[in-house]
Amino acid sequence: MTQTSNRIFDEFSKLMTDAAGAAQGMRREFETLMKAQGERFLRDMDVVKREEFEAVKEMAVKAREENERLSARLAALEQELASFRNPPPGA
Repeated sequence: MTQTSNRIFDEFSKLMTDAAGAAQGMRREFETLMKAQGERFLRDMDVVKREEFEAVKEMAVKAREENERLSARLAALEQELASFRNPPPGA
């Protein structure tokens, strides 16, 4: 009787080990499939990559800084021009 019950447990143990291995394999396949589907979905939506977004963001910051610098320079030049057009009294 002991021999039979050990054999049943051994077979059951092998079955569970095989089932766990199969489940793990199915999990990996599912993860791979979902990742591929997600990447395809994002590619089809024409979503920009993070690196591209960061590059454009940096360009926008530089352009804004340059615009502010040029605006300040223009204001100074306009003020200087106005002083030539309307000289202060007594000059």
